[in-house]
Amino acid sequence: MVAQTSNGVGRRHVAASITPAIIVALAGMAVRTPLTNAYPFAALLLFLWVVADTLMLSLIARSEGKPPWSAVLGVLAGASFTVWLGSPSAMREALLETPALVVTMAAVVLGHVAWATSRARQAVGKKGIDQKQRWVSAASEIFPPALVRLAVAEMTVIHMALFRWGGPADVPANARAFAYHRHLTPMCATLLILSAIEIAVYHLLVGHWSRTATLVMFVLSDVGFVYLVGLIKSFRFRPVLLTPEGVRVRAGFLIDQLVPLDAIVAIEGGFTGEEVRDPATLNAALLAWPNIMLRLDRPVPRRSLLKRREPFVRVAFRLDDPEPFTRLLAWRLDHRSS
Repeated sequence: MVAQTSNGVGRRHVAASITPAIIVALAGMAVRTPLTNAYPFAALLLFLWVVADTLMLSLIARSEGKPPWSAVLGVLAGASFTVWLGSPSAMREALLETPALVVTMAAVVLGHVAWATSRARQAVGKKGIDQKQRWVSAASEIFPPALVRLAVAEMTVIHMALFRWGGPADVPANARAFAYHRHLTPMCATLLILSAIEIAVYHLLVGHWSRTATLVMFVLSDVGFVYLVGLIKSFRFRPVLLTPEGVRVRAGFLIDQLVPLDAIVAIEGGFTGEEVRDPATLNAALLAWPNIMLRLDRPVPRRSLLKRREPFVRVAFRLDDPEPFTRLLAWRLDHRSS
C-alpha cells in the first residue's frame, strides 16, 4: 500500500513538472496562427490565461499543502515573462497599447524580483551550509528551483569533463573514501571508443546527405561525448564516503545518497538476486554485481531529481576493495552500540 501511494505521488510529481512545459509550448504554437493576427488582443489574453493557469495548477499539484505566497507571486511573474517572451509581434503591439495590462505585469515581475532578492540575501548569509549550497538556495529564490538545479548539474558536468584532469577526489576532511571506479575502467574505455567511432561515422556518412543534418548531429554527438567523459571522470572524483553521519553512497553524478549510521543494522557480502532487484533496494552498483549490501531498520527516502520514488530498506553497491570498508563500518557500528 505504501509503495502504491509512493508511486502515485511520484507519477503526479513528474506529470506536474513535464505537462506544463508541453501545454505552454503548444499554446506558443497556437498564437502563431493566422487567426492571431486578426484578433491579437484576444489571443494575448487567452495566452496569458493559459500560461498563468497551467503554471499555477502545476504549483498546486507539486505542493504538499497550501503553496506560499512567494511561490504564487513567482508563478505569476514567470507567466508574465513567458507571455512577453513568447508572444509574436502583433500580440506585443496589442500589449503595449494596453498600459493597464503592461503596468500590472511589470508590477508583478518587479514585486517578485524585490521579494526574491530579499530572501536571496538571507539565503546567502545563512550559516551552517557550504557556499555553493547558499548560492544555489539564493538563485532558487529568484528563478525556478528545478531550472537552477538543472543549470548547476549542467555546469558541474561540463567543468568535470573539460577542466578536471587530476588532483584528489572530492572527500571532506572528516570522511574516509572508498573507490569503485577501477572495476569500471575497461567498460568506460570501451564506451568512449564506441562513442568516438559513432561520432566519426555520423560525420562521414551524414555529411554526404545533408549539411544541416551534419551540423545538428555534430552538436548532439559532441555534447553527448563531453557528458560521457564528465560522467566517467566523476566515478573517480566522487567515491563512496564513510562519514560520522553515515555512509554516503555515490555513483558519479548518478547517485548521491546518505544512509544514516543509526539506520544500519547489518553488513552483508552475500545476498540473492531477488533482493538486489527488489524495488525496496537502492542498487548503486554500475555495470557490475554488488559486493556489499547494507540492511536498514527503517525506510530511508530516496533523493531523486525527476520523480519521487518509494523509500529503500536495503542498499547494494560495489567497491574495488570492500574489506577495509566492511571492517571500519563494523567497528563504527559496534562502537555506536557500546
